[in-house]
Amino acid sequence: MTLGIIIQARMGSTRLPGKVLRDISGKPLLGHVLGRLQMLKRPARIVVATSSASENDIIEAWCLEHSVSCFRGDETDVLDRYFQCAESLGMSDIVRLTADNPFTDIEELERLIDLHHKQGFDYTHAFGQLPIGVGAEIFTFEALARSHREGKLPHHREHVNEYFTDRPELFKIGQLDVPPAKISPELRLTVDTEEDWRRACALAARGGGNWLGTEEAIRICSSSA
Repeated sequence: MTLGIIIQARMGSTRLPGKVLRDISGKPLLGHVLGRLQMLKRPARIVVATSSASENDIIEAWCLEHSVSCFRGDETDVLDRYFQCAESLGMSDIVRLTADNPFTDIEELERLIDLHHKQGFDYTHAFGQLPIGVGAEIFTFEALARSHREGKLPHHREHVNEYFTDRPELFKIGQLDVPPAKISPELRLTVDTEEDWRRACALAARGGGNWLGTEEAIRICSSSA
């Protein structure tokens, strides 16, 4: 089994252009995402998947400078980008992350991967309970290949997971249960707006950047609300 972690990243965000390299506490957002993955205990092939659009040359250059693997594929067909990346690197299971989520819960990611493997799921996710931007998802290469082959609608191509959720009868799907202290699905810990970015900066400054725990982030945000 070859576990891969593919982080999708591009400069062309409509609401917060260039956000993936925007500074948060002295480090670009993408650097926080990758830094947090250093806490992952199991071996995994980590790749930043961006598009071939010229505006993303700066992402590839940053990855090269920091010895991070970078794959470039289709700008709008993100499903194809994931499929081509996973196939070219021989990944058997793929964790999907995005470059606008600097506070991924690594402890829950470890549990998610364990659940996925032990239960033999095709697609397993940790969404719906954790704060927005903290959860993750994992799927087998076979499930990704089926989505790539059969998912023809525009939203299937733009969003890697939506063929799974549209056709649940075709896949064995699992959902991770998370500890009650981490349940806060209304809290935004992603970075998609100026307000999100300011919140991330404040949390990174107060919590030590990559190593801020989910429970602590919830507590800080609750106390400042």
